[in-house]
Amino acid sequence: MNQPIKNNLPHTDLKTADFWYDLPEERIAQHPAEPRDSSRLMVLNRADGSIAHRRFSDICDYLRPGDTLVINDSKVIPARLYGNVENRSEAQIELLLLRQRDLDVWETLVRPGKRAKIGMRLTFGGGLLQATVEDIVEEGNRLVRFSYDRSQFANVYDVLHRVGTMPLPPYITEKLEDQSRYQTVYAREEGSAAAPTAGLHFTPELLDKIRAMGVAVVPVMLHVGLGTFRPVKAERVDEHVMHTEFFSVSKESAKIINERKAAGGRLICVGTTSCRTIESVADENGVIRPLSGDTGIFIYPGYRFKAVDALITNFHLPESTLLMLVSAFYSREKMLEAYKIAVEENYRFFSFGDAMLIE
Repeated sequence: MNQPIKNNLPHTDLKTADFWYDLPEERIAQHPAEPRDSSRLMVLNRADGSIAHRRFSDICDYLRPGDTLVINDSKVIPARLYGNVENRSEAQIELLLLRQRDLDVWETLVRPGKRAKIGMRLTFGGGLLQATVEDIVEEGNRLVRFSYDRSQFANVYDVLHRVGTMPLPPYITEKLEDQSRYQTVYAREEGSAAAPTAGLHFTPELLDKIRAMGVAVVPVMLHVGLGTFRPVKAERVDEHVMHTEFFSVSKESAKIINERKAAGGRLICVGTTSCRTIESVADENGVIRPLSGDTGIFIYPGYRFKAVDALITNFHLPESTLLMLVSAFYSREKMLEAYKIAVEENYRFFSFGDAMLIE
């Protein structure tokens, strides 16, 4: 696919400020729930407007034989690097890997950005990994080419696991002792700069229980990058432009989803990334096409969902594209009211927070 997938939504009068809500800082979860499926679950029923308060382990009560649970099996890489400008140990620099452009070429976010000029060489891990700045692209991001000892490391991912750290969001300020907790239990293909966090609530045992019910658990892949989490700076919602992210839907996954949908089963997406992937490949009749490519789909109120029937998600940042997506799936007013209740009921918010099912 040469052209990235985008949506063509009509004009909207909605402003970014229409998706603001007040959140006390203490509601931002600093640590994941233990065990994973002990987090809380708010269930929003779109048919009757009801709200139920459950535990995530109760999710089976809301699934039916014949349903399909779509998961994003992208794996978070140790995408944050701390190092120096070559031959200048005092010139410290931070790199956040956003997206792989070629085998060893990545689009990165650099701090401090002014320090990273084209041609500059950076070094990480005491010289195990070097990077050369090759270009400056949109919003000041840098394209860098990595080099490393190929007799010691099979690929750049091997080096990253030695010298990189997990790219926790800036609102998580406490140290994560177990790095695997910022990874889903089904993560498979490395490439994400952030976790598809709705999936963090699942345990292998819970997934086995779901499969035993007659629910298919089907993977798609979207490498989560800056596009998912970049703040909306435009005053009007429809002026915001999403960064593209790489996705892939296999023939096998598309076949299973289509067969079960045709038989009357529901398609339930785990997370906004799975949802965006499915809506990127669904045709106007809701049929899923096996595709790989880039998507910059931006879903906000006014969007007509083509394939997704229910959505498992976390509680998202104010004025974020993620909050806009869930508001498109239900309604902005209903979502903001649910978020207000979640604050009053002491739900935990954001990446390590509690979950929501919108059915």
